This record gives sequence, structure tokens and C-alpha cells, in this order.
Amino acid sequence: MSHLYSDLANKFVQSIDRGVYKAGERLPGIRITSNNAGVSTATVVAAYRRLEQEGYIEAKPKSGFFVRPKMQTLLAEPRFKPTRPRPKPVSGQERVLRLIQNIGQANLIQFGANVPDASYLPTHAISKAVSKVSRKYKTAATNYEVPPGLPLLRQQIARRMVDLGSICRPDDVLITNGCQEALYLTLKSTTKAGDVVAVESPTYYGLLQIIDSLGLKALEIPTHPREGISISALRQALEQWPIRACIVAPNFSNPTSALMPEANRSQLLGLISEFPAVSFIEDDVYGDLYFGSQRPGILQSLDSPNVFYCSSFSKSLSPGLRIGWVVAPKIQDRLEYEKFVTNCATPTLNQLATAELLAKGRYDNHLKGMRIALCQAMSKLANRVHQHFPHNTKVTRPSGGMALWVELDKSISATDLADIALAKGISLAPGPIFSSTGQFKHYIRLTCAVAWNEPVEEAIKLLGTLVKKRLQTK
Repeated sequence: MSHLYSDLANKFVQSIDRGVYKAGERLPGIRITSNNAGVSTATVVAAYRRLEQEGYIEAKPKSGFFVRPKMQTLLAEPRFKPTRPRPKPVSGQERVLRLIQNIGQANLIQFGANVPDASYLPTHAISKAVSKVSRKYKTAATNYEVPPGLPLLRQQIARRMVDLGSICRPDDVLITNGCQEALYLTLKSTTKAGDVVAVESPTYYGLLQIIDSLGLKALEIPTHPREGISISALRQALEQWPIRACIVAPNFSNPTSALMPEANRSQLLGLISEFPAVSFIEDDVYGDLYFGSQRPGILQSLDSPNVFYCSSFSKSLSPGLRIGWVVAPKIQDRLEYEKFVTNCATPTLNQLATAELLAKGRYDNHLKGMRIALCQAMSKLANRVHQHFPHNTKVTRPSGGMALWVELDKSISATDLADIALAKGISLAPGPIFSSTGQFKHYIRLTCAVAWNEPVEEAIKLLGTLVKKRLQTK
């Protein structure tokens, strides 16, 4: 019955998303749906209960099941605040380490770290791939695969890059330990201590840590919660400051999950051409996790020599495999050197297993289901925030990724809320860690990629209660 009710639920989700059933409308009765779909009434009940749990419908006593209003119609988006940025050293990142250390805590509800729960990942397929390549390659699987990395894997990645419009050869790909190392190596190869690096604001805290560790200065560029980095503000900054590198995430940036519109991309590509001395580093770690019908494009497809592409399979396949890559032919030799002196190589067995999953099509098959699951989880999370948080709460409207950016009342301290929630077994990411200067004091990031169950439902309800109590005491 599990496949039947799941398939039936997915069909109703598609119908709701397409407007066949609109907010407030009643779904067909259980017996009618049973006859129309050719399934048992128990299957229909199970499908409706799943839709109810995921926030698509609600049951009304003695009346039936009704489509719930979408989150977008009920909560406003976080505000976009244009500012005049100045380059500054990174500060206030001490809290990040505690957030990272909490990832492995089984007793915590993990809304804080943007890491997918194992239930979203192809754990069985990964285990089979590791076992197969261990037998097939034997000794080779335990040897160093020095930079640029395993030829089989680089070939598979290059093919995927070409499908995205990039002029990429296997020799242009450098394998790294995740996207974090890809960004680190690229920045280290293109900057020196004291240089200015333009970043989105808010931006991924791990990137700020890299900037700090390399002795660089961050220049925060105002970023729209739906459209991404402000092109006009970036242009002004490029004209005003000696920017050496600029890091952008056009596809579902962290923490806002913003997707840059095509018009903005065209303007950004124009800036890239105008400033050839600036290294534009593209972070595309969430690009495969789109909710729509087509994967968004990449900047690197221009084959511009000053666009360096970084990505990984950490969010979409397995965080533990630690497989990322860089495509940056202009600085390939420098990258290989920096990679070797940093940690010699990325584990060969992990590279072989990933190459196997890509070559056999198992990664793409997995992505189809993962995207559906994340889309449903995002809708559920947004609906729960609407249901349990104060009505003046503002949330983003992601079309991909796994992060929901939440703006709370100005009187709420996100760091205080995070401390209180942690004491109650709930992890969340406070806004200030996504800024080099501690901005976004009343914002939080929540991940939707949790295993939705009763404890998780109770946790998001408790978070809403905590926010309301904080408001009442102000």
C-alpha cells in the first residue's frame, strides 16, 4: 500500500500546485477518490493523512478535507535593505563552531545545520557502490589519487558541466574535499592577505570563516531574499573598492535560497566582462536541488577566464563522501599545488564510489525523488512557521535548496532565541553568523531537510511558542 498511497498523494500535490484544486476547495470524498483511482479506501485515507501532515490540506470535522492556503499568500517576504558597504575583517564567528559540533547530536532536532537527513539520501546505493569498487579496484582503491583527482570521476563531472553549457574538459576539473575546500583553494589561489572579497549579504558562514583564515577583508553586498545579490550595489562596489574576488551563488544561495532571475544573470555576466581582473567565484552547491522542471544555468557556461566554478555532492548525494570540485583552467596549476600541500588528496575510495553512481545513472535517479521530497518538506516547514509563529513573521519563498530564511520581529534576538532553543533540544542558525559584521540580529535560518515526524512537529511548534513568549516580555 505504501507505493499506492504515496503515488496518490503526489498526484494531488501536483494538482494543488497547478491550481486544479485551489485554496479552500474541498477534495473529492474518500469513496469517490477510491473509485476514481481504483484503490482501496484505506489507501485514500493514508494519502489524505500524508497531505494533511505535509500542510497541503486540512481536515474539517464532518465536512471532509480542504486545500490549505499556501504559505506565500499568508506571510510576507523578508525585507531587502540596501546599504553602503565597506570592507571589514570578519568578526563574531565563534558561535559557528558550536553549531557545527551540534550536527552529530542525535538528541537534537536539527533545524540549524543545512545538512540533509539520511532519509533524503541514497544510503543503500552508496553502500553498494563502495562495496563494488572496493572489490573491483582492490589495491588502487587504497592508494593516493593525487591532484587533480580520479580521471573516471573528473570525466563524469566534465560531462555534467558540458550539459550545463560549460566548455569543460576532464583536465579542467580538480577534485576537492567538498565545496568548502573548493572555495578555500580558489580564494587562496587568487588573493593575498589584506585583499578585499565581495560577498553576498547574508552569506554562508563557512565562506566567512575562509575569508577570516586567509586574512582577507569581506565587503558585504546587499542581497535580495528572492533575486540574489544586488547587481547595482555590486557595480558600485567594484567601481569604488579594490575588489580582488567576488563570490556569488546564483542558484539557491545559502541562507536565503534565492534564485537569480535571468535578467539579473545577464547583467552580472556584463559586470564579469567589464572587470576581467576580478576573480568571480561561483558557488553552485545547491544547483541540482531545484523544485521546478528545469535545472537553472550557471555563470561558468560563458567560459570566461575569470569565472571559477565550485560545487560538490555534499548536499545532494552524501555529506560524508566529501566530494567537491573546481573548474578553473586559468589557475589549474596553482590549485593543484595548493590542494596537495593542504591535504595531499581526496580519498580514492570515495571518488571511485561517486564515479560509479554517476556513471550508472543512480545519482540522477536519486535526484528526482530528493527534489520532490525537499519541495514537500519546504512547503511543510513554511506552513508550520505560518501556523505557529507570530503573524508578523516574514519568510522566503524558495524554489530550490533546503534553507528557509525567517525574519522575526525586530525586538527578538536571534542569538538569544538560539540559546534558549538549544537548551530545549532544538538547533537553529541565528542570523548574525551569516554576516561578517553581525547583521541580521532578528533573523534565523531553518532547514527543511529533516526527517519529519512527531518530535519535529512538536519542535517547530515549540519554536513558535518561544518566539511569542519573547514578544510578550518585550
